[in-house]
Amino acid sequence: MTLNIFFLTITIKKRKQTIEEIMYNEMVHKIQEENRDRQYTLYRTF
Repeated sequence: MTLNIFFLTITIKKRKQTIEEIMYNEMVHKIQEENRDRQYTLYRTF
């Protein structure tokens, strides 16, 4: 997508993720889910 505003060109491209980035993001998501589950079990008892 390209926008031309006052002779200024802005180009936006989708960035491709590497395998390492995908694995890292999955690991972070898994840890966040585990922490959310722990928090839920702690708050549920009260």
